[in-house]
Amino acid sequence: MHYLLIYDLTNDYLERRPAWREEHLKLAWAAAGRGELQLGGALGEPTDNAVLLFTGDSPAAAEAFANADPYVREGLVTRWRVRPWLTVVGEQAANPVR
Repeated sequence: MHYLLIYDLTNDYLERRPAWREEHLKLAWAAAGRGELQLGGALGEPTDNAVLLFTGDSPAAAEAFANADPYVREGLVTRWRVRPWLTVVGEQAANPVR
């Protein structure tokens, strides 16, 4: 199953991010190394959201990531949520439909 972790970002996210980016990326690469995090990044123009794609049997890995993320802890993220993503097309689709 796929889960999207969606972040709403502060207006000054880009200015504040450098102080916490190394810690955030270390957390993200560790999650990727465990096979939980597939892709992640901020949306551009405007940079008001970020989206991280997780794979697992439950939303637990995505929720644990958000709870440990310095961007959340330090207030760069104003709101976060995890949504199940019912993928049906593509080689990595969790529920392929042809």
